[in-house]
Amino acid sequence: MPEAPALSEAPAHADVAALPFEKAMAELETIVARLERGDVPLEESLTIYARGEALKAHCEQLLRAAEAKIEKITLSADGRPKGAEPLDVDR
Repeated sequence: MPEAPALSEAPAHADVAALPFEKAMAELETIVARLERGDVPLEESLTIYARGEALKAHCEQLLRAAEAKIEKITLSADGRPKGAEPLDVDR
């Protein structure tokens, strides 16, 4: 009977949590491009796909956190917008 994968494989992408959004997104884009080309061996494809999933989840979490901060900044305590001015794109 084949052995189950070691539980130590789960934190293999623990470094992802420390990446800033821009670096995580750039690495994710590189992984997607490599997988789309189709020239990556199967085992490596599985490994980089798993890393891509970790990067995607990290980017989504960072975006949700940024969105929450923006909502906190732009809304008053009662949930109404605080004196926001429309964006003047001509400036």
